Amino acid sequence: MERSKNRILTTHTGSLPRPPALTKLYAMRSRGESVDASEIEQAGHASMLEIVSRQIDTGVDIGNNGEQQREGFFLHVRHRMTGFGGSWKRWPRADVEGYPVFKRSLEQQNSAKEMVSNFAPPKVIGEINYVGATEAVRECTDFREALEARKRDGKSGFVEAFLTAPSPGIVVAAIKNEHYDTDDAYLAAVGRALQVEYEAIANQGFLLQLDCPDLALEHHISFQDRPLGDFLGFVERVVAAINDGLRNIPRERVRMHVCWGNYEGPHDRDVALETILPLIVRMNVGALVLPFANPRHAHEVRCLQGKAIADDQVVVAGVIDSTTNFVEHPEVIAERIERVARVLGDPARVMAGTDCGFDTSAGAGRVAEDVVWAKLAALREGARLASDRLF
Repeated sequence: MERSKNRILTTHTGSLPRPPALTKLYAMRSRGESVDASEIEQAGHASMLEIVSRQIDTGVDIGNNGEQQREGFFLHVRHRMTGFGGSWKRWPRADVEGYPVFKRSLEQQNSAKEMVSNFAPPKVIGEINYVGATEAVRECTDFREALEARKRDGKSGFVEAFLTAPSPGIVVAAIKNEHYDTDDAYLAAVGRALQVEYEAIANQGFLLQLDCPDLALEHHISFQDRPLGDFLGFVERVVAAINDGLRNIPRERVRMHVCWGNYEGPHDRDVALETILPLIVRMNVGALVLPFANPRHAHEVRCLQGKAIADDQVVVAGVIDSTTNFVEHPEVIAERIERVARVLGDPARVMAGTDCGFDTSAGAGRVAEDVVWAKLAALREGARLASDRLF
């Protein structure tokens, strides 16, 4: 894994806006409407090619395929695993439920969108097996070919490239179990299946980013009416399942993203980072991708003081808010980067990133596409300013 040796490197959390036509295809398929599989494949591939070049041209140092060939950061597993069927409505978010006026406004906003909802997932009704190895490898191959094509054309590329895969915890939390005798058996089955995807990414030479919102978000969703200890037990089991799935991948080739949900909302029921950090640092990863731009968690940078994380771990600090159309001033971004560097005591262990993805489920993003790219350009400039002062 690269480090910010002479300057602060920039990256993001994975998902980038999909074109409206591609979003519509994904939304239609998620509703059970007839969609030509080859049409989705071609549209996703074309969008991936464009998004790779745009990231590089905008100044993203460590980028990916924008998740263009998936309808969401975890919902794509239903096309790569057996055992899923039907649908159900997930538990509501506790913070949103506490504000009825806001809830109605949010529902009205979402009803007007063409989107794939993370809150209407399938259920597990049979045995989980990973049967999408070919698709996983093809996604990697397509991404590699896009990077190689730029190189042949004499154009610049990424400093390093990554691809994302979901935590087994978000799958078992969002996809209701109607098959396995115990939740532990369900988690184990999903963990074994996802190991195939993890290793496909790593074996192609890409960094693996694990998307683990479940390790924070599920406290105010699945566990909102249960004791904190129950939630922390869930976090421990998920971390253990992930470590098992990573056993063939070097620690320094993996980074892990945790957040409290990529939505604008009160977030006043969020579990504190200091509560979960001692558990999530047990994960065998080389970098933590944490949100420090949003107003609910920006102060939690201080949780990284001392020996809170291992000396060899990097922090990808979220210094761009992925839920607002404000374009952060480069000086604000630089100040946020410098604060993390001061806490860690070593700017080489800091990268600049986004709090979360900009389109974690197709069409669900709140930030307009043109604003997304303005934010990423500001990220590049803020990192430059911070680099001038830190190195």
